[in-house]
Amino acid sequence: MTASIRPRRSTADYVRDLAAGDRAALAQAITLVESSRPSDRAAADALLQAVLPTTGSAHRIGITGVPGVGKSTTIDQLGINLVAAGHKVAVLAVDPTSTRTGGSILGDKTRMNRLSQNPHAFIRPSPTSGTLGGVARKTRESLALCEAAGFDVVIVETVGVGQSETTVAGMVDIFVVLLLAGAGDDLQGIKKGIIELADIIAINKADGDNLPRATAAAAEYQSALNILTPHDAQWHPPVLTVSGRDNLGLAGLWETIARHRTTLTATGAFAQRRRHQSVEWMRALLQERLLLLATATPDLAARRRDLEAAVDAGTMTAPKAVDALIAAMGLAQTTSSGT
Repeated sequence: MTASIRPRRSTADYVRDLAAGDRAALAQAITLVESSRPSDRAAADALLQAVLPTTGSAHRIGITGVPGVGKSTTIDQLGINLVAAGHKVAVLAVDPTSTRTGGSILGDKTRMNRLSQNPHAFIRPSPTSGTLGGVARKTRESLALCEAAGFDVVIVETVGVGQSETTVAGMVDIFVVLLLAGAGDDLQGIKKGIIELADIIAINKADGDNLPRATAAAAEYQSALNILTPHDAQWHPPVLTVSGRDNLGLAGLWETIARHRTTLTATGAFAQRRRHQSVEWMRALLQERLLLLATATPDLAARRRDLEAAVDAGTMTAPKAVDALIAAMGLAQTTSSGT
């Protein structure tokens, strides 16, 4: 017996079902925006335009840290706390994709077991698919859909692999970096660039015998932050100690997140950041669509392969190959690439 295939929702159906908090509709909508099929892209664009008036009010929180720092445990407990306080919490957990096999772990629902089973929470693991920055290709779109579904707290968990932090910091309201104490030279455990991106640094696993080390590490990081120029003049990043496992310091973490939004809203910096993020979203989509245009027809796809082969063989420079492909696409060509 052949299983019946449910027809895809119309844009109006999606808007109605998302407004009703239908988590199945949200999951299907995110699958739609993640699709690379041209027909799905048109439907996804229509859906995002339709839900635009219902987006923008949520707390958008980025949380990063190296593997083993306790991101999932901390997010799981923080989410449980927020749900208990009346919030609806969505987690977009970006999963690393193997560059060799294309596979990803997608195990975030098992690592956030309690939150994943809560009816007022939604967890969506998404593969990076090799995206530069370690952030799923459609994370911005997924975030907007979560807001349209009524989630007032949306957490983006990154893989914590260097350049991913820069990408996620550009799409959230506040960027939290989780660190550990006692892992060698604490001040060398994180790059200066990541410290400069952080709105909050939280030393995790500050419990039991590790509490004195965590407290000392917090003081060291606070001293390091004091000599850096904050990226928001209105906000000097604090260093907190927390324990995701024992639910210690998480109430203070949330209070600090809320205070950050209040502070930036009062000065207009919050609205300015959101406007800047929208423009960056447009630029990211422009780059993606231009890349897709390079293989939009069999002739362009073949031309791109030939040019890539020439660059690989060392018979053509990358700038010349790009100029040749742009010319083949019929787009205006710049003269900045040189010889």
